[in-house]
Amino acid sequence: MAGDFAAKIKAYMVPLILFSLAMLYQLVLLPRSFPPSHYDVLGIKTYSSTEAVKEAYENLESKWNSGLEVPTTTEFIKIRYAYELLTNPIWKRNYDVFGIDEQLHVVEKVSHLYAEEKFSNIELPLLHADASDIGDDAFNTITSNDFQSMFQDSKPWLLQVYSSGSNHCAQFSNSWKRIAALLNGVANIGMVELGEIQIAAYLAERKPTGQFFFRNGLPSLVAFPSGCKTSDCLIRFEGELSVDAVTDWFAIAVLNLPRIFYHSKESLGPRFLAKSSPHKVKVIFFSKTGERATPVMRQAAKDYWNYATFACVLWREEEFSVWWTTFGVESAPAVVFLKDPGLKPLVYHGSVNDSWFLDVLEQNKQQVLPQLRSLTSKELGCDARGYSRAGHDTLTWYCAILAGRQGLELDSMRETMRRVQETLSKSSELNAAIEDEQSITAAVALKNKRLTFSWLDGEAQKNYCFFYLNTENGYETCGPRRVPTDVPQLFIIRYERNASEDAVKVERKAKSIWEFHQHEVDPAAQLSVTYNGSAEISQIIQWISNIIKDGDSRNLPFYRVKTPELVPEDTEPFWSRGQQSILSKSMGTKQKMQGIIIRLYDYLGDPRIGPALLLGSLMSFGSIWLMRSQQNRPVQSSQPGQADNDDKPRPRERRQRRYGPNNDIPPSVTDLEPRDSYQMPLSDSD
Repeated sequence: MAGDFAAKIKAYMVPLILFSLAMLYQLVLLPRSFPPSHYDVLGIKTYSSTEAVKEAYENLESKWNSGLEVPTTTEFIKIRYAYELLTNPIWKRNYDVFGIDEQLHVVEKVSHLYAEEKFSNIELPLLHADASDIGDDAFNTITSNDFQSMFQDSKPWLLQVYSSGSNHCAQFSNSWKRIAALLNGVANIGMVELGEIQIAAYLAERKPTGQFFFRNGLPSLVAFPSGCKTSDCLIRFEGELSVDAVTDWFAIAVLNLPRIFYHSKESLGPRFLAKSSPHKVKVIFFSKTGERATPVMRQAAKDYWNYATFACVLWREEEFSVWWTTFGVESAPAVVFLKDPGLKPLVYHGSVNDSWFLDVLEQNKQQVLPQLRSLTSKELGCDARGYSRAGHDTLTWYCAILAGRQGLELDSMRETMRRVQETLSKSSELNAAIEDEQSITAAVALKNKRLTFSWLDGEAQKNYCFFYLNTENGYETCGPRRVPTDVPQLFIIRYERNASEDAVKVERKAKSIWEFHQHEVDPAAQLSVTYNGSAEISQIIQWISNIIKDGDSRNLPFYRVKTPELVPEDTEPFWSRGQQSILSKSMGTKQKMQGIIIRLYDYLGDPRIGPALLLGSLMSFGSIWLMRSQQNRPVQSSQPGQADNDDKPRPRERRQRRYGPNNDIPPSVTDLEPRDSYQMPLSDSD
């Protein structure tokens, strides 16, 4: 008996589970999702008018005064709260349309405060409408007429949905002004009052029941990225309403800008200075407050990614000696530019203005002795496929390149070449430092932008380096380190363009392999010379001047070749791979899980789930009962004479009876011997 009961329970397990879930949802979860409204507290219909609210409260108040009913303190507080909320036009509109009730905590607070007292001792009113109209100070208040035309600009939008009667919005007004000031120039800022019902409903989320709501209440921040013009692609802010959190979210999620991380005195060296590319200028912000970098600075970090790298440091007074000794920083705020090895840091003290910072960054984006790279070769005039820095009219120009592997030897020689460049660029030092007047030729060429100084990473650009230093000692400078010594080498390239070929560009097909090869060469002719002298500044200047003087005066061969391509040394920045790649995989999975949980929580308030579960349980119960009843029913013949027919021999049995056992049946008709047949005797001849 117990076994049959357990078998039935096991068979009907699915409908029992569905029925239990339906009862749990209807009796527990659904009442929590739909608590009694303030209209229910007053005993009137939902969405009743203000006059009906006042009339219901007056009826209750007359009963209290007459002594017919004496409410408890908690009941009185709930009724009074509902009355004050629903008689305020702005609060009533927010509650009816969007379910906003931001002062509900007052009920619990007052109930705890007057728990042991009578309701007549409670200080009234419970709610105070002291919020100001923050829309007057807004930079751009969006109305229904402006909403359609606001997306003509290509800049992204940040909108704040607020209510003029909201205390939270009034408290957030100063932070909003600060946010608008920080985003000025990189985004458009706007505000939408909750009274603009159509726009507010368009920007709000929607429950499964169809009600519009703002998940975190007011103020609510939504962003339209560049190119987004519908609510399908807008991004909602779900974090803490602070200046730092909002600007950081907008910079990363909407503007797709990189973060500028903070470093301590222990981590600045190994995590920032050591890992930064050697060709990049290091920009360090010193801050007293610890706020994140502004979006303008992040935009600059993105735009100047090929030239500079950025970091932030929180200023502490006890670390003054460290920063003063290392960079010469006296106080914060300050900005430090670290350029070439051995060069004194460039320090700017005081508050940083966005326009001023962009101008200073543009002036200092290059090192004094820039690195020759794939992105800067044409800009520096050190590319046979390009032109001189002096312009397209200059047919002959020069590029002095210092090649070597990363190390102390290269840094020392880079400092020497930087001093050579500074000496040639300063006419006052030129007369004192140079004894030979012929050396002035290099200074004039540098001033006229016909001469460029740069350095080359011989290990990363090994093909380019071996192309010009193809000698026995080339392995000491170019390619991977195979020898214990590193010897940086200086060489100068003379570029020359043919004015007639540049003026007349005729496209024609190659008729032979030799002509095809001629089309593959670079347009500018090249001649290179390697320096074999000492590291004295005067000798290097003299050698460069002689090369330039000789190259300008003599008619040298016009020799053109195909120069190896410079290898891109920097990997692709992570922000250029798309917005979603900014977040790590773990963060992406975490956000997906949070989204799924939020959706499930939203659907818990759907009143259709309970009946659907109950219907599913009934259908499952009915189908299982039908299947079990069919299995237990005895099988009966549908024709009365079927039992008699079973006794009749079947065709196979009749055949066996006629011919006997299977062994007696001949294999063929011809093998069966006729009844009156006999064997004819044969003669001997046959």
